[in-house]
Amino acid sequence: MENEYLRETELLDYSSPSIQSLISDKGWRDLSEYDAIGAVYHFVKDEILFGYNRCDTLKASEVLDDGIGQCNTKSTLLMALLRGLGIDCRLHGFTVSKDFQRGAVSGIIALMAPDEIVHTWVEVFFDGKWIALEGVIIDKKFLDAVKSKYPDTKGVFRLYAIAVDDFPHFAVDWNGCDTFIQSKAIVRDYGIYPDPDSFFKEHSQSLGFVRSFLYEHIGCRKMTRNIVRVRNND
Repeated sequence: MENEYLRETELLDYSSPSIQSLISDKGWRDLSEYDAIGAVYHFVKDEILFGYNRCDTLKASEVLDDGIGQCNTKSTLLMALLRGLGIDCRLHGFTVSKDFQRGAVSGIIALMAPDEIVHTWVEVFFDGKWIALEGVIIDKKFLDAVKSKYPDTKGVFRLYAIAVDDFPHFAVDWNGCDTFIQSKAIVRDYGIYPDPDSFFKEHSQSLGFVRSFLYEHIGCRKMTRNIVRVRNND
């Protein structure tokens, strides 16, 4: 029987030349499973910068080509890379409230956003258990820039696409345990899915034609430019 947690799908296109070249060039196949998970995780976290793609349903190879990603698109790329290495992984779907994105999203874009936003994270099977890797969303440089803006903040933090209860002392580096960075904004839990294809068939973000058009052609670019300004402390 086919292992659904290793299956290649339309979005998890890990046989694509760019995905296979990346895996080979990085030498990830030569690593232990623990180190391979960590290397892939930190690549997607820090080398695929936090930013907003034109839609949630990009193929992994398209996310890699974009060089940026948010929760849903980074999840797709992370899953494809893990499965390309023969490592079981699955998707956990949610909605999150939009308020914690203040600072990262503002103005008319914030007003247009729905109150609940579709959100996913990857769970990897390692050492006999499923481990959540939500911390992959925010790259280190952006996170450090946000921390520098709020050097005296302790405890609850709900800004700049970060939602944690112990700011700035929360773990996002791979150490064999769960990593979280937006989980405290969760509104509803949609449960486990074997891949993003099946998840988005049931739970695509509903914006309507006009808002979808404006987001794809204007909004995502404006939001990403704002993220770049924050990352560069401009």
